[in-house]
Amino acid sequence: MEKKTLGETQAQSLSSPLANERTVYDYDPGSITEDDLIRAYFRKDHSNEVIRDFLESKHGIVMSLKTLKRRLKRLNLSRRANYTPLETVNAAITTELNGSGQLLGYRAMWQTLRQKHSLTVKRDNVMQALRLLNPTGVSLRHRRRFVRRSYCAAGPNQVWHVDGYDKLKPFGIAISGCIDGYSRRVMWLSSGSTNNDPAVIAHHYLQCVSSCGLPARLWTDCGTENGDMAAIHCSLREDHTDEFAGSLSHMYGTSTANQRIESWWSFFRKQRTQFWMDLFSDLRERHYFNGTHEHKCLVRYVFLGIFQKELDEHRELWNNHTIRPVRQSRCPSGKPETMYHLPHSNEILINLSFVILINLSIVILMCTNNGGSIRSY
Repeated sequence: MEKKTLGETQAQSLSSPLANERTVYDYDPGSITEDDLIRAYFRKDHSNEVIRDFLESKHGIVMSLKTLKRRLKRLNLSRRANYTPLETVNAAITTELNGSGQLLGYRAMWQTLRQKHSLTVKRDNVMQALRLLNPTGVSLRHRRRFVRRSYCAAGPNQVWHVDGYDKLKPFGIAISGCIDGYSRRVMWLSSGSTNNDPAVIAHHYLQCVSSCGLPARLWTDCGTENGDMAAIHCSLREDHTDEFAGSLSHMYGTSTANQRIESWWSFFRKQRTQFWMDLFSDLRERHYFNGTHEHKCLVRYVFLGIFQKELDEHRELWNNHTIRPVRQSRCPSGKPETMYHLPHSNEILINLSFVILINLSIVILMCTNNGGSIRSY
């Protein structure tokens, strides 16, 4: 039998269902073993303390740190040993550079290699490899400057920021997204033929509420596509007694004031959509795309499935990347998934914690009985 290298073994581990599992934080106890959970959290690059906290808080598995370290050693999971050969690392980086990965800096690329490709690699090696393989991209990112604004939220599910992204609309693809203001966790990121239909936005909202709970407040712009979602949200919060209950639970504002998701769109463009904008623009310049309805339908038919897969991948990588602390900011630092599910780890007092899980069928029935309608799309 042919002996496989370490890099090939790590790459093949991606084919396991758990490696691609997006709901490990809300798993089915009968379908995943403790070893699978430990392996999944480890691959998401959580520290040992956070892994132990997740096991206890989300899955009821009490385990000492010493026991966890012993289990990791038995599973041959190490952060500073058994490094992947540089040839395998360079091959994976080259694969990413052939797509939207060419927009990633060395930290984001390092995270992609660890979580997506399951490679054990030093960050300095990734930085050196990018300087060699993508010197133009490194030079462009080096000259980029960021302007940051102050923002603060009391806790997870305190404020959800919802907005649409229209940069790809000229090519027939519209994007809708939502981000949690406290943790910066992306709640949903979906593409389709439109993000202006109130029924589509309400559908995304209801799907997310049914699995993640009800937020205290929603923040949107004044677009008519947010009307159904705002009405549903205010109805669900009508019987609550806090200061933001009822109609006060939804906030309209200008797009520029909705800074949490507007700021995230800039990261999103740099790391994902710029590649697709350039690709579709090239099709237009070569006269393969003329902007008609038929051509937009063809673009969606060919690319929408691939594009949505990229959105899901980017959402997963973002939610498990580390947000560094900023001296001028009052926002917590860490991984969005950790800050969302384990807010107590940041030692910040949460005034309001909304973890009410809503049954989607009950919500739809309630809206229908109140004279509303939820349309299919």
